[in-house]
Amino acid sequence: MIVVDSNVIAYLYIPGVKSAHAREALKRDPYWIAPRIWRSELRNVAIRYVRVRQIKITQAYDVLDAAEALMKGGEYEVESRTVLDLANNSGRSAYDCEFIALARQFKIKLITSDGPLADAFPSDTVDLGVFAGGAP
Repeated sequence: MIVVDSNVIAYLYIPGVKSAHAREALKRDPYWIAPRIWRSELRNVAIRYVRVRQIKITQAYDVLDAAEALMKGGEYEVESRTVLDLANNSGRSAYDCEFIALARQFKIKLITSDGPLADAFPSDTVDLGVFAGGAP
C-alpha cells in the first residue's frame, strides 16, 4: 500500500512524460490510497488539460471515471489539526499536507513527483521515478 498524490494519479491516465513511471508504480504496488481531496485536485488537472486543448471534455470524464474506479475503497479522511500543524511547520499548502498526514497515519510513504514537497518531508516521501525504478 502506498499513498499517491493527485499528480501521480493524473500521470496514469493523462499521457505525459511521467506516465510510464505511474504505470510502473501501479505494477509495483497496485493498492493506492489518497486523502479525499485527490478528487478535486484531479478534476482541476483534467479541466486545465481541456482548456489548453490537450484532451477533450469527454476524455476528462473518462479520466475521472477510471481514477475513481482505481481509488474506490482507498480514500481516507485526515485530521484537520494534523494537516494544519504540518502546513504551519513546513510552509507547504494544507492541500499538500493532507497527503503527508495520510502517509503518516498509515506509516507508509507518499509517492510524489513534487520536489518541494519531497524536500519539506524527505522521510515521508519517495520520488515517483525512484519508486518506479528509474531516475527522479
